Amino acid sequence: MAFFCVAQAQTNNPVRLVGTVSAIKAEAAELDIRPENGGPVVATLTADTIVERVAPGEKDLRNAQPMTTAGISVGDRVLVVLKPGTNEIRRVVVMPALDIAKRDDANRQDWTTRGIAGIVAAKNGNQITLKLRSFQGEMQATVVLTDHTIYRRYRPDSVKFADASASSLSEIQIGDQLRARGQKSEDGTKVVAEEVVFGTFETKAGTITNISAESREIHATEWGTGSLLTIRLTADSQIKTMPDFPGPPGAGGGVPESGKNSSGPPGMPPPAGGPGMGPGGPPDMAQMIEHMPTAQLQDLKPGQKFVVSSTKGARTDELTAIMLLTNAEMLIQMASNQAGGRAETDRSTGTSGNGNGTGGMAGALQGLDLPGMTP
Repeated sequence: MAFFCVAQAQTNNPVRLVGTVSAIKAEAAELDIRPENGGPVVATLTADTIVERVAPGEKDLRNAQPMTTAGISVGDRVLVVLKPGTNEIRRVVVMPALDIAKRDDANRQDWTTRGIAGIVAAKNGNQITLKLRSFQGEMQATVVLTDHTIYRRYRPDSVKFADASASSLSEIQIGDQLRARGQKSEDGTKVVAEEVVFGTFETKAGTITNISAESREIHATEWGTGSLLTIRLTADSQIKTMPDFPGPPGAGGGVPESGKNSSGPPGMPPPAGGPGMGPGGPPDMAQMIEHMPTAQLQDLKPGQKFVVSSTKGARTDELTAIMLLTNAEMLIQMASNQAGGRAETDRSTGTSGNGNGTGGMAGALQGLDLPGMTP
């Protein structure tokens, strides 16, 4: 997609547009295009239209290859050049949606295979210590930085991993979420980073009170405070549903079903290593959530408990969801137990607290390490 931006920057020609094919009307030889900016455009293919394709990430249109109009599909990214004063297409350069999906899947797998993710616990010279959490406890991993490491940071109210902007080591703060990929140690606990993506995120929990499908907004009451929350969902927001668990953590009834992984919750991957894991170690929270089933906005119902992650925006009562996890009673109970323990500590040490655990709730939710960055 980057080549489209380059192409636009090279000319002020007003008949160029970049967008996504939203419909194809074969009988009329028309493409419905949803531009990046502005309203929908209906453009007509003619016998003289030049049709070409490029690979995802290509920056030079000279590498475009001829293709036929029959190869254009809904969802394809296109650069369209219209004949002046008409809606007839002089040239269309296509980046096929299937190729984009394959590229994104390969990139996502690479971040999983060669990467680790966690919360920044310490910075020491060219090394960063990460905390990683699983249902069986907290672990640590090390990110080694070099002069060639690329840094990118999530902007406030940003959702897309690919939209993180150029940054530097100095902007990484204790408590930030961070993903790194590069040369990974055999035990999975150390990465010499080629690339680092990080951001300051917040995690909130609550109960859904109302859902607006038209505006793609969820209205809810926040757990622990009762405050009203508005959660916006974009096309890039992810919704996951936690599986039903046999019992709450620590309860006697929490026995895995027959045939399930006895080292973790049912429905989760077995403890076979992975990002940040040693061989045989338990999966971290990001790994477990990745394997949870995907849900849609229409699947949500008032009364459901949820946990949501987002970047920190201008308002605390309005969030743009990166990850919304429903059926989340177990996670909320885990955080509640932690918050209660912190309140007891507050009372015993004489530090500030409100006696009901609310003072530790925000920290307990952050401690769940709900993924904010999904490649």
